[in-house]
Amino acid sequence: MSLESAALRRIAPSATIAISAKARALKAAGRDVIALSAGEPDFDTPDNIKNAAIEAIKAGKTKYTDPDGMPELKAAICAKFKRENGLEYKPSQIHVAPGGKPVIYNALVATLNPGDEVIIPAPYWVSYPDMTLLAGGTPVSVETTAESGFKITPAALEAAITPKTKWLIINSPSNPSGGAYTRAELQAIADVLLRHPQVWVLTDDMYEHLVFDDFEFTTIAQVEPKLYDRTLTMNGVSKGYSMTGWRIGYAGGPEPLIKAMGKMISQTTSNPCSISQWAALEALNGTQDFIKPNAKLFQERRDLVVSMLNQATGLHCPTPEGAFYVYPSCAGLIGKTAPSGKVIASDEDFATELLDSEGVAVVHGAAFGLSPFFRISYATSSDVLEDACSRIQRFCAAVK
Repeated sequence: MSLESAALRRIAPSATIAISAKARALKAAGRDVIALSAGEPDFDTPDNIKNAAIEAIKAGKTKYTDPDGMPELKAAICAKFKRENGLEYKPSQIHVAPGGKPVIYNALVATLNPGDEVIIPAPYWVSYPDMTLLAGGTPVSVETTAESGFKITPAALEAAITPKTKWLIINSPSNPSGGAYTRAELQAIADVLLRHPQVWVLTDDMYEHLVFDDFEFTTIAQVEPKLYDRTLTMNGVSKGYSMTGWRIGYAGGPEPLIKAMGKMISQTTSNPCSISQWAALEALNGTQDFIKPNAKLFQERRDLVVSMLNQATGLHCPTPEGAFYVYPSCAGLIGKTAPSGKVIASDEDFATELLDSEGVAVVHGAAFGLSPFFRISYATSSDVLEDACSRIQRFCAAVK
């Protein structure tokens, strides 16, 4: 008899977490390793947010809150959605959880039955398919192309929808590609969904504030109000506010869905950390002055990385609209021989050989459902990025 459940055996450990752990282990063993695998900003949490948490501790705000978030934070989230996205939600339509992952997982567990399908454009964040499987659903991966900006087309969406389709997940800007949907692209997707009233939309907007080159961020319920009653608009404070470890994600949606998700969280994690909630309240209500300067720094890093990778033999790197990732193709190196003498047969081989040869940790594209690519996170200093990209160029030049 297996200790692991059948549900657990359906999934794999997170590839991004695994590669980051391997990089840390190599560093601890004395290797000179540059890890470009982790998806978190290198900026510190702003002082006003940290101070709000400290004051909450001093005031004894350390007790349980409502399972899906305290009223003060829900009110701030409602104000944020109205102010930044033109979306009207009541507190009863808001769900707060200990991170973005639990928000998504709570929604899927609360709504999926065996056989229900979830359409997930690839490349995708590694956790979407596995959370779908854990919830008993069936992930339906729809491959995109670099030419489409790694975004699902209306025709591809239409072809993927079946009577069993329950959800479409949209992540814009995207982890791992950095691709972001324009207003017109979202409207075209919405036009397809309006013909299929059984399909709900989960839009992961976690990188909303990290967009470049005057790109206008919009979210699908904002673009097409007719989808409001079957859209879950998910966001959080992790990326834009440099609060990854604080673990606060949130979403707005129809009351029946939010109630079902509340039932789920009441029997699992219960409330997010009370101190983190007070910190998130300050993040949403306090100064936003640091967001644009941070995004400008990320844009400069993006430009550096894209330029240097496009100078590497066998690589092609598109220019993304947002987030802090690039998703270059390594197709020009597949079938060739690495300095170690091993043939590079896949993007996973490329990532492994790069780490062993030059000490640069990246995540192979197969982990995100689309090969032959790899993901680089440029959420680190320009000096480190320049060193890493120089190593990548050296490695690619040595592949024969």
